[in-house]
Amino acid sequence: MPDDASEFSCLPPPFDREAAARCIEGFAARGPAERRFAETARGVALLGALAGHSPYLAGLAERESATLLRFAERGADAALELALDPLSRADPDAARPAVAALLRQAKRQAALIIALADLSGQWPLDRVTGALSTLAEATIDYACAHLLREAANRGELRLPRAATRDPRLVSKGSGLIVLGMGKLGARELNYSSDIDLMVLYDPEAAAYHTERAGAVYVRIARDLVRLMEERTADGYVFRTDLRLRPDPAATPLAVSIHTAILYYESMGQNWERAAMIKARPVGGDRAAGDSFLAEIRPFVWRRHLDFAMMADIHAIKRQIHAAHSGRGAHKEVRVAGHNVKLGRGGIREVEFTVQALQLIWAGRDPGLRDPTTLGALAALAAAGRIERRAAADLADAYVFLRDVEHRLQMVDDRQTQQLPEDDEALARIASFMGFNDTASFATTLTRHLSRVEKHYSELFEHGAPLPDMPPQEASDHRLHFEEEQDDPETLSALGAMGFTDPAKVSARFRSWLHGQTRATRSERARALLRGLTPPILAAFASQREPDVALARFDTVLSRLQAGVQVLSLFQRNPALLSRVAGILGAAPALADHLALSPASLEGLLAGQMLDGASTSLPALVKDARHMEEALEDARRLVTEGKFEIDAAALEGRIDADEAGIARSDLADAAIGALLPHVAGDFTRRFGKLRGGALAVVALGKLGGREMLPGSDLDLVLVYDHPEDVSESTGGPRALPPSTYFARLAQQMVAAITAPGAEGKLYEVDMRLRPSGSKGPVATSLSAFERYHAESAWTWERMALTRARCVAGPPGLRRRIGAAVKAALIEHAGPQAVADAVAMRTRMLRDLPPEGPLDIKAMPGGLVEVEFIAQALQLAHARMKPGILAPTTRVALQNLGRAKILPPEDAEALIAADRLWRTTLGLLRLTVGRWKGGTLPAATAIALQRATAPLLDRPAVDLSDFQAQMQARAQQVRSLFERHLGRLDSGGTA
Repeated sequence: MPDDASEFSCLPPPFDREAAARCIEGFAARGPAERRFAETARGVALLGALAGHSPYLAGLAERESATLLRFAERGADAALELALDPLSRADPDAARPAVAALLRQAKRQAALIIALADLSGQWPLDRVTGALSTLAEATIDYACAHLLREAANRGELRLPRAATRDPRLVSKGSGLIVLGMGKLGARELNYSSDIDLMVLYDPEAAAYHTERAGAVYVRIARDLVRLMEERTADGYVFRTDLRLRPDPAATPLAVSIHTAILYYESMGQNWERAAMIKARPVGGDRAAGDSFLAEIRPFVWRRHLDFAMMADIHAIKRQIHAAHSGRGAHKEVRVAGHNVKLGRGGIREVEFTVQALQLIWAGRDPGLRDPTTLGALAALAAAGRIERRAAADLADAYVFLRDVEHRLQMVDDRQTQQLPEDDEALARIASFMGFNDTASFATTLTRHLSRVEKHYSELFEHGAPLPDMPPQEASDHRLHFEEEQDDPETLSALGAMGFTDPAKVSARFRSWLHGQTRATRSERARALLRGLTPPILAAFASQREPDVALARFDTVLSRLQAGVQVLSLFQRNPALLSRVAGILGAAPALADHLALSPASLEGLLAGQMLDGASTSLPALVKDARHMEEALEDARRLVTEGKFEIDAAALEGRIDADEAGIARSDLADAAIGALLPHVAGDFTRRFGKLRGGALAVVALGKLGGREMLPGSDLDLVLVYDHPEDVSESTGGPRALPPSTYFARLAQQMVAAITAPGAEGKLYEVDMRLRPSGSKGPVATSLSAFERYHAESAWTWERMALTRARCVAGPPGLRRRIGAAVKAALIEHAGPQAVADAVAMRTRMLRDLPPEGPLDIKAMPGGLVEVEFIAQALQLAHARMKPGILAPTTRVALQNLGRAKILPPEDAEALIAADRLWRTTLGLLRLTVGRWKGGTLPAATAIALQRATAPLLDRPAVDLSDFQAQMQARAQQVRSLFERHLGRLDSGGTA
């Protein structure tokens, strides 16, 4: 071995030099190789760092000297692999004492290697905790294999793989499930940690007598604990805790899967949800363990935003302070005697912060379900659920505090997180951490603790009081809603705020605060409402018609099954209340939607659908356990997404182009996520057609990514299959391809249109498929190509300019895209212009506009802009295929660049298209599908504000707005006739 200590430069110098010297001398006495190493600079540095701080590690170094030499010679990874290798090859049928001895040997050797890798800087924290977790998992595997084989030998179990010696194979099909909880589950095990396990079993899997299965698995669980934690001359393996199982006071050590699922579905609490974030199979039948965790996934990851549970999480922390206040879990940051796990600013506050944010947000975003603390922090920061500076502070503190925790535990192999009280012992820990003195260690420690305390406090301790604390009275002393009669001072204050009927407003608040509405029947809901009363009044008083807006809010509250969740949402997110008041005040249509689906509030807060719409929806739907759950998830997210996008458009946060893209991306995501579920469910019931596949083609507003509020989906379903495949296999009867895909297409349309608790996903219009309503529901790709080559009308090819394949296998999507392009280039021409003019003439004669605000159908309206873009694309695509684009404004841009349209005409049409979609979208959001009559004043003002940047000048009133609209329509009509042809008398305004 080279005499060079540079690779161990991270090692702290020995604090107790006499202990270090004794260890070096004792190590050298173990043998010639040990003596040679002890005489090198490397040996002195390594042994001195161990023994100068930790009597326990000094003893391990002497006892396991060969392991230490292996570490020094071959490195940490190879040494650990050699230490754990015997567990994977050992005989599960060995006698219990031999099994116990082997487990303890692996623990001693691995513990020494991991400590050496940690102290020498070879491994970072996550590698250290991961190695400790790997050690625990390997010991559990071998122990379980031994105990299962014993049970089989007693005639209690029938093991499918009785002959194998591989511990993991022995456990397959055994009915035994061992879940790692807490730090073991997250692969974050402490140096001297206990391991939290949950032992479950399937009584139907391997027991000869299912009625006696419970006793068999309970015995295995009891023996597993004894094997792991019983102390012998060889030491122990791990202290083991089974108290995280369901209802530990009333259930045996091993719980049946059915009982556990029933418990979590009916009685599971928030702290158990937090515990299950980190759960993973670490022993027994891992596949069965994964199935169990999938089954309880809805319990852990709730789809709604549960800010109310934060009070429960914080209550646990307060109980910790109360229970451990005399044992170092201090309520303030300190150094001497401070508990770095349970104390203020400690590890638990980092973990609770992360877990609370995960429980709130990860039900909607599977990307946040990282079981590791550092991984989850990074994911939360990337998703914008925690500020990046806060995440960095918490991550740095977590690493530092875990290092402190490890050094505390390395000293004597004690499960402690409490810093010493006396100066000398504290100085030892400071030295063990690599600090030159206690003061510098204390400064760094205090900085980390204080930062954690600050961020934890901001998340959990700001806002309304907890339910078990005295309710906070409204801050405005003039407002009194608790009395049975109206208070004159309260009525006067409400009138001054702008409410026109103060008595009705007062009665409304009084009914809420007295629990006369279902949402406020619980004391917790009323306590939250008391704190929210002033901001509620302020938010609604600022509306143009505050009484009307507040009445709509009352309708929303009246439809809630319980109010704690929504009121907690407002309490933790005050800005949301102002947004909701604005929406309820301005848009009756959205107010009605919110009353029918209060969960849509969460969409406003989540803000996911405006970032490309749809990162979370496919992941959530893919995560669903069955078809109905996939549909429920899709409906909920689409409903929330529509509301979020519509609200952002109403508020002017996004323009009509951005809103159209966001709505279309949302629909794309829903269709793309559901198609594999529908196809998989159909295959399970009706078999498979080899090599065949179905794709969904969008036309209309979805195809053009210009969806408006309430737009339905114009869809065509196209399939393809190998020519030599004539029927399906694996179903109740063989089906020819046409029948097979027709039924699959019907299932897909049914999935999109079927009503649920959240309503329908979308209405679907399939009249644009080949042969229209008379054609088959699903069209083969060859028939699609043939139809558009031989039989399609011009209006069908005009519709095809907006075709976009939104779901299906990539190969089929490419072939469909090529077929669409071929149809537009090869089978259209100049005749499309005359046909478009004739078609528009008939539309004006047979389907005249229904009023001056029938934006689509009016002369010079949206339809005429789209006709210009579509007809000119068909007329010129053969010569200039680059002009093709499904989005109207992009197609017009392309036509301008290609000199088919003068650039100024293209820009005028693009401006008109944007104005028409902005106006139409706002009308649908505020007054629905408005055709004529006098607009409400609030809608007229909203229209003037939203269209101001799109008009020649901001409209001063509704008459001015309509006059400018008419001028723009006349410009569009003029451009229509200039570039397509003159409309006859039936087409004049």
